[in-house]
Amino acid sequence: MSRIGKLPIAVPAGVDVTIDGRTVSVKGPKGSLTHTVVAPIDIAKGEDGVLNVTRPNDERQSKALHGLSRTLVANMITGVTQGYVKKLEISGVGYRVLAKGSNLEFSLGYSHPILVEAPEGITFKVENPTHFSVEGIDKQKVGEVAANIRKLRKPDPYKAKGVKYEGEVIRRKVGKAGK
Repeated sequence: MSRIGKLPIAVPAGVDVTIDGRTVSVKGPKGSLTHTVVAPIDIAKGEDGVLNVTRPNDERQSKALHGLSRTLVANMITGVTQGYVKKLEISGVGYRVLAKGSNLEFSLGYSHPILVEAPEGITFKVENPTHFSVEGIDKQKVGEVAANIRKLRKPDPYKAKGVKYEGEVIRRKVGKAGK
């Protein structure tokens, strides 16, 4: 049995879970999410407001999908109750971010400013010109948007200038040795 997959998923009060065949819909105070569970995995609503994820056999693929499916549904429940936040910071002379409505405008040392539009379900919060956050209920989408923003100007290993996650440690390289 998968160590993660065998754990029951607790459904907190205020969250409504609907299972229709292989489709799981979760509705909570922050919004609603839907996910289709992959073929060999079954999900059932137990007593006490608990969800159980089961697999039919011990094949390698079933074992792999068991823990994955359980985690995806648990992440949906966490998303509609608490939401997800990815904090990013910008370091470098003249590098900054501005809020333009629901979008972000970056000055990252290029000849032009870069405008990043907020996808559906994602909001941006700018704390100051060098710190901002990506927020939403879908963990995968929040991480993907944050990674795409980081990709605009990855931190370089010599001066650590660029966009990085808050708390991320950049491995620094030593520059050329002078004569």
